[in-house]
Amino acid sequence: MYGRYTQDLGTFAKDEAARLRLQEGDTPRPRRPSELLEYSQGRCAPCRVCALQCQRFLISKVGEDWVFLILLGLVMALVSWAMDFAIATCLQAQKWMYGGLDTNVLLQYMAWVTYPTVLITFSAGFTQILAPQAVGSGIPEMKTILRGVVLKEYLTLKTFVAKVIGLTCALGSGMPLGKEGPFVHIASMCAALLSRFLSLFGGFYENEARNIEMLAAACAVGVGCCFAAPIGGVLFSIEVTSTFFAVRNYWRGFFAATFSAFIFRVLAVWNKDEETITALFKTRFRLDFPFDLQELPAFAVIGIASGFGGALFVYLNRKIVQFMRRQKTINRFLMKKRLLFPALVTLIISTLTFPPGFGQFMAGQLTQKDTLVTLFDNQTWAKQGISDEFEYLGILEAWHHPRSNVFVTLVVFILMKFWMSALATTIPVPCGAFMPVFVIGAAFGRLVGESMAAWFPDGIHTDSNIYRIVPGGYAVVGAAALSGAVTHTVSTAVIVFELTGQISHILPVMIAVILANAVAQSLQPSLYDSIIRIKKLPYLPELGWGHHEKYNVRVEDIMVRDIRYVTLNCKYRDLQHVLHSTKMKNLPLVESAESMILLGSIERTQVGALLSSQLSPQRRLMTLRQKVLSEDGHRLSDSSIRFQISTETSSGTPARPALRKPLKPALKRVPSSPPDSPPAGSTDHTGIALKSLFCANPATEPTEAQGTAYHKAKRVRISIVEEMILGDKMTPAEILEWEEQQLDQLVDFSSAKIDPAPFQLVEHTSLHKTHTIFSLLGLDHAFVTSIGRLVGMVSLKELRKAIEGSLTGKGVKVRPPLASFRDSTASTTEADTTALRQLWDRHQHHHMPREASPGGDDDDDTPKGE
Repeated sequence: MYGRYTQDLGTFAKDEAARLRLQEGDTPRPRRPSELLEYSQGRCAPCRVCALQCQRFLISKVGEDWVFLILLGLVMALVSWAMDFAIATCLQAQKWMYGGLDTNVLLQYMAWVTYPTVLITFSAGFTQILAPQAVGSGIPEMKTILRGVVLKEYLTLKTFVAKVIGLTCALGSGMPLGKEGPFVHIASMCAALLSRFLSLFGGFYENEARNIEMLAAACAVGVGCCFAAPIGGVLFSIEVTSTFFAVRNYWRGFFAATFSAFIFRVLAVWNKDEETITALFKTRFRLDFPFDLQELPAFAVIGIASGFGGALFVYLNRKIVQFMRRQKTINRFLMKKRLLFPALVTLIISTLTFPPGFGQFMAGQLTQKDTLVTLFDNQTWAKQGISDEFEYLGILEAWHHPRSNVFVTLVVFILMKFWMSALATTIPVPCGAFMPVFVIGAAFGRLVGESMAAWFPDGIHTDSNIYRIVPGGYAVVGAAALSGAVTHTVSTAVIVFELTGQISHILPVMIAVILANAVAQSLQPSLYDSIIRIKKLPYLPELGWGHHEKYNVRVEDIMVRDIRYVTLNCKYRDLQHVLHSTKMKNLPLVESAESMILLGSIERTQVGALLSSQLSPQRRLMTLRQKVLSEDGHRLSDSSIRFQISTETSSGTPARPALRKPLKPALKRVPSSPPDSPPAGSTDHTGIALKSLFCANPATEPTEAQGTAYHKAKRVRISIVEEMILGDKMTPAEILEWEEQQLDQLVDFSSAKIDPAPFQLVEHTSLHKTHTIFSLLGLDHAFVTSIGRLVGMVSLKELRKAIEGSLTGKGVKVRPPLASFRDSTASTTEADTTALRQLWDRHQHHHMPREASPGGDDDDDTPKGE
């Protein structure tokens, strides 16, 4: 019928609109908004109105994403440039102190060791005092936050200040530490603080989902402004922080990272550090013939060896931390002397890198930036293993030693920096591990390249043209491979292309990075996942290499079957028992213990609120007052009421003169011992009187029983002495008896917030699908049902144990991996179908408990389970 009259209704609406326009006549001129009237008067009225409209336009545009991303990129570029300037100044000061004391080796050693020790100790102490959350990389915490877990104090201004100052001091000390991971955390904190500031202009910045999207973009900005690598920064941030990435955030990350990297390099040009915008570590490899195809096996060897090296680095880092924690004596001592461990580690590393000492065999006087510049050099350092054939100029002289060749120096550098970096990253200061690993990988690639150049001095090209081997290309491949193996990322290949400004070695770099990831992922988790396990953060591991057998595991194999639940017709005593017996944040609500039909879930706080409300002192006092009134048949006599407050809503209602007097004299006139009260001096009732006066609930007062003669007056009376008398009448034994009676009553869920649709899984859901759902939706638990019945629950703990292959938790049923295939072809039996129909018929007339409407009736007894 609706389709028949659609055309007629449209014609009628047009005719009616035309008729109304004719009746109204000419359209009146739009009136100026009332808020602009005060600006429309005076000589400068048009200017004031225009200024106000421009202000509103700008405030409305502040909510645009591009404005937020520009501000974020600008702030992070300024922070990155300022930190780099401060770090370079600190490193230059150390060199100046070392060079100014060249007349005395002992003084040189004292200056070389004391300077970084003081900076590291200050960084550790400042961070520990101001914000301990700033310690470490920050990427593991950001992975957890982006999954939906709330970590307190990780995105605050206090943590931001501690991270920036602590990281500047730590990197200025010259220790083998990185800044890429901490910059991801700094950018995320900057985005959170910027959102909080811009929320003053509108409420759209308070949206939780929008903040998560901006944090994802901020992670890309952190890497982009650190290395001036916007493309690699976006890809790296996606790989290390996100399990599932929303494509709608893609342009945000690229926009903010590109703007931040641009401003970062422009500041370098403005400071006359660079002539124009170039790559940070510019290389000049030949482009006509960068490498020979016969060199690809050597690049593959670098990738495979880097995979084993990356897994070893993660393993060594984790074992150092676990050793420090498991040794209770050392742990207890270091907890008391928090600054001793970082000072001791810094002292050891500084001593070993002292240039006149052992540091002369490992280029100890070079900073990380100078080391990378020398390792990416496109000239061959040694031919046939004889180091004297190459003229070392400038900072390259650090790799030259008269009593050893370059191969010994590179091997010693790799071995020493490997364990030094693994140990230094455990210091409780803001630091990362990407840059030290990047340098070690470049050194390993350089070692392989120098070896190839020594074995094939004229190159391995078979044609008449001779192309010598470029060891700098091998260094680029090794840096990308080892850093990718440690972080389990492929985007390090793109980062090295942007760092070096050349893409000539794209094929060798990709081959080495993929092989390194294949080896490392089969042996160890990534460095960030390892830290997550050490800190026991609530994050779900990935289903990676070696987890193919987990695809045959189902939810019924790993779920916890013995769980606590709340029934619809339970008593308050049952709620008390559930709260004492479990720590679950969300409790399932079922119809009854026999049927176990899942009706919804209720939060633990709601259950606690129901129990507290039932046993509250106000409820006890109200019950006792009602009991006294029912026994006496009338309200208490006026002799027991010494102080009253009346609020009059009618202008004709007379007021009592005594109420106009101050509170203190009125309290003084109250007799100390009423006729039916306990002896005086047993309790000081002044605090009780004041609390009852200012915290009383008018709804609990029996206003209808006050016997007033004014029909149009609304009067609320608070009787202080009455409450004291009734409260003092109950002894502790009577209070305990009253609470026992209240616990035996049925629970009224009408005032509780119940989730009627908690997330549910069925028994036959595969582990792979469960992992995908948990990761995609950010779940921390899910109920398992069978034909509507609650049969168990799966949380992050059980899922993590299943993935890690440790199904030994309490309540977890262990089945063989292929056991689920026994009944894979079984269909629903007739008995199950009959049971399902019976349940459906029984629950057709069943209603969930709802909150009572403001004007609703109280006749519904369904929440009481009747």
